[in-house]
Amino acid sequence: MPAKDTYHKVVKNALIKDGWTITFDPYPIKYEEVKLVADLAAKKTIAATRQGQNIVVEIKSFLSRSPMREFETALGQYLIYQTFLSLTHPDYKVYL
Repeated sequence: MPAKDTYHKVVKNALIKDGWTITFDPYPIKYEEVKLVADLAAKKTIAATRQGQNIVVEIKSFLSRSPMREFETALGQYLIYQTFLSLTHPDYKVYL
C-alpha cells in the first residue's frame, strides 16, 4: 500500500466537516489487469436535489526539491484515474 501524503488527515477531516462520508481510504481503481490506488473516495447526498455525488481524491503536497516534476506526476495520475474511472464508474468525479 502506498504511503499517505503529509496532508492526508487534514484533507480527510476537511471533507468530513464539509458533510462528505468517506467510503474508501484508500480507494482501489481496477481496469482490466491494471490496479491503482487513489487516496480517498467520498460520497455526499445533496438534500435539494436528492442526488448523491461521488468523488475520488488524490492528495499531493509538492514538497520535494522539484515541484514541477511532482506536478507532472500528479497530472499523469489524474489523467489515468479519470480515464479508468470514466470507464468503470462514470458517476465518480476525480479531484487532485
